[in-house]
Amino acid sequence: MKKVTLLMALAICIFTACQNDSTSTETDQAAVNVSPSAQENESEAKAQTVAIKTTGYKIGDVAEDFSLQNVDGKMVSMADYKDAKGFIITFTCNACPYAVKYEDRIIELHEKYAAKGYPLIAINPNDPAVQPADSFEKMIVRAKEKGFKFPYIFDEGQKVYPKFGATKTPHVFLLNKDRVVEYIGAIDNNHNDASAVTEKYVENAIAALEKGEKPKPNTTKAIGCSVKCKK
Repeated sequence: MKKVTLLMALAICIFTACQNDSTSTETDQAAVNVSPSAQENESEAKAQTVAIKTTGYKIGDVAEDFSLQNVDGKMVSMADYKDAKGFIITFTCNACPYAVKYEDRIIELHEKYAAKGYPLIAINPNDPAVQPADSFEKMIVRAKEKGFKFPYIFDEGQKVYPKFGATKTPHVFLLNKDRVVEYIGAIDNNHNDASAVTEKYVENAIAALEKGEKPKPNTTKAIGCSVKCKK
């Protein structure tokens, strides 16, 4: 009975992390446009500190390197950054309204930390057969529109995001220079309004690493759209 229960729980986990539900973008758009009440904000702030990780890397794990195609046609790996002090691996995409709301903040992270030794690498984990707006060709268009100066690479065949355990767009994994996972989760504590952010999780985590300390919190709840893949 215990084995059956465990298998059922695992199946539910996999289905939740990778779903092609009928509400996809429309539901995501509606959710991101709702201005939560003060009570909802408080509840969400508390939820941010809860670890929602069932598969993939955990804090302290060493991430495998990857080689994925960038929008400029070149292949990108973490090994390309010989002098990196760490990596801001950000799973994001074109179509998710949450990802769109975070685009400028992702650009700001790159501008602030790349020169300090923490390159930002954005990875699109979505299957374009499920979400056509996230095709490689449209990634190229979006990168030009927004003026991305960081790699925006395509997880073709969806081989990389499951290893990380990314479930949302956006979903951030901060690694140290040895590719050890130091922080997993959201960029900050307000997906809806950048001006209302009161805690910048990724920036605080980098500040901790710079001091030789461990990030606190080291795991938060990623807020975004589910990764789109075939059932």
